[in-house]
Amino acid sequence: MDRPYTILSCAMSVDGRIDDTGPQRLRLSNEADFAEIDELRAECDAILVGAGTLRADDPRLLVRSPLLRRRRREQGRTENLLKAVITRSGEIDPQARLFSTGDAGAVVYTTGAGVEIARSALERRPDDDPPADVVDAGDPPTAKAVLADLADRGVSRLLVEGGGHVHTLFLTSGLVDELRLAIAPFFVGEEDAPRFVLPGAFPHTPDTPMRLLEARALGEVAVLRYRLGEGEGR
Repeated sequence: MDRPYTILSCAMSVDGRIDDTGPQRLRLSNEADFAEIDELRAECDAILVGAGTLRADDPRLLVRSPLLRRRRREQGRTENLLKAVITRSGEIDPQARLFSTGDAGAVVYTTGAGVEIARSALERRPDDDPPADVVDAGDPPTAKAVLADLADRGVSRLLVEGGGHVHTLFLTSGLVDELRLAIAPFFVGEEDAPRFVLPGAFPHTPDTPMRLLEARALGEVAVLRYRLGEGEGR
């Protein structure tokens, strides 16, 4: 396997914001969409976020449904996914819930001095925490290096869940197979609110567009699924 089949999932406002500037996480989706994302997680082998998401949200990145976890066990898999984090600095909170929950462990992708910084931080975790590795993924870390390492770990399906820097890194790399967008029925309207993507050289332009696979409503939330190219048929 050259790399995992890669799905990028994001919930955003109509104006492309993935949060507001308030202290509480902005709810951009509904329970029906959360249930579909849980199903999508359960179908994957690993889930990836950036260090900014880790700091802002302290996510656990678990499969929520007991039925889905049981299904994974019956398939001979771990109940939850391998968790991956990208950080250029290596500065991570060893007490983050991502590192202390689940049963599949975690891997931190960083670069240069960040490798030792991250390793030193992870050494401060309790001994009974799930295992965690640190990998040098290039300077700066690249999607290609991350995907190659995940493939070596037996990951065949990867779910990327943000934030904006990670979305941009993967989408500009041309290594995303599917894009799933959940669009909330409102605007955020704040200039400093985090965005779905940052400026970059994206391979999908007006001359080379993505292919729309699905467009439907989940209550008031619109769900769009796109095929991004070479992943078709995998």
